[in-house]
Formats: sequence, C-alpha cells, structure tokens
Amino acid sequence: MNQFSRIITAIVAVSFVTFSAIAAENTATNSSANSTANASSAKAKDAPSNDLPPTPTAGAVPSAAATLPTPSLLAAPASNAEAAKPEALDDRVQNVKIDVIKLNRDLLVLEEELLFPANTQVVLFLSMDVGKMFELDSVQVKIDDKLIASYLYTPLEVKALHRGGVQRLYLGNLRAGEHELVAFFTGGGPHTRDYKRGATIKFTKEAQAKYLELRIRDSSNKLQPEFDIKTWQ
Repeated sequence: MNQFSRIITAIVAVSFVTFSAIAAENTATNSSANSTANASSAKAKDAPSNDLPPTPTAGAVPSAAATLPTPSLLAAPASNAEAAKPEALDDRVQNVKIDVIKLNRDLLVLEEELLFPANTQVVLFLSMDVGKMFELDSVQVKIDDKLIASYLYTPLEVKALHRGGVQRLYLGNLRAGEHELVAFFTGGGPHTRDYKRGATIKFTKEAQAKYLELRIRDSSNKLQPEFDIKTWQ
C-alpha cells in the first residue's frame, strides 16, 4: 500500500514538472512574439510616410500586390458600364412608350369600329376657310331636331382652325334613310357685332359611313361670313 502511494506521488510530481516546463516554454514564446510585434510596430511608426511603393531590389521577384492594377484603373470600366446602363434603360423605356402609343391607336380604331359600324356611322367635321370676318364662339348641331353636338371654342382653338385645322365635331350612329341636319354658329361678325347664323342640309344615310363638313368661309363680295354644309362622297 505504501509502495502504491509512492508510485502515485511520483507520477503526479513528474506530471507537474512537465506541465510547468511546457507552460514556461509557451510563456517565453509568447513574450518573444510580443517583443517582435512591438518592435515592428515601433519601426513602422518611426518610418517616414511614403505613398510610393518600395523599389524592388535586383533579382527580387515582384509580389502579386505590386502587379495588380491600381483601384482607379479597376473602377474605370465599372463606371463606364454603370453609365451605359441608364442609356440602355432609357432606350427600352422609349421603345415601350412607342409600342403603347401604337397599341392605344389600334385599340381606338377597334373601339370605333365596334361602337360605330360603317353601316350606321355618321361623322361631322368643322373647318374654317380664312375666317377673318367671323370670330367663332360656339356651334350647335341638330339632326332630325335632336341636339347631337354643342361646343364652345377657346381663342387657341379658333387660331388652329384659322391655320387650316379640321375638328371632328361628332361621331355617332344613324339609321339608314332621309335626315335633316341643322347647325347654328354664334360669334363676332363684321364691325365686332354679335353674329348668329344657321345652315341646314338634307341628306340620305346609306349602308356605308356618312361624312359631313360644316364650313365657315369669308365672302369677299358680300363682305360677310358664309356658312354651309358639305357632304363627302
């Protein structure tokens, strides 16, 4: 029993000595590493600041970092690509807008064909030839004593008519047969007087679309405006 106790005591003592030796060695290694790091840090602080890389010695192989291009050179292609992206996006947006406009036009034509088929369609336009003797304010149109259109004009719209513009005043459906159209024009006549005139026409609505035009013209012989209605063939 005493011998067994001595063996255990010896093993513990040897283990303690070994552990102490390893701990001392690690402490010395850490101290040496810390001293080297501190010395390097001190040298780096004392060394003068220089943005230029160190000149390689003869026969030295340049490091990978030295052969890499500068950040500005790397950023240039990226910036060009980023600058090109908005332009490409703008082109795509413009193309989409053009497609939407074409689609809206096709839908409008299709809607008119569905709502106003050719066999019942009637279209009324208004135009002004010169029109210096009459300043248009409003117009009212009746077909078979039924009011179908009434419009008030702005000065800009009147100028557009003076320049040759044509307004689509009415688009609707009308059964085939005989009809009567009456139009009333109000505005300023010669000598800045209020002027109100009317025009009437009887026409036949057939199986195809019917196009009519209200025309305002100056009569140089009568020195007053004239109003008539033209049927397009």
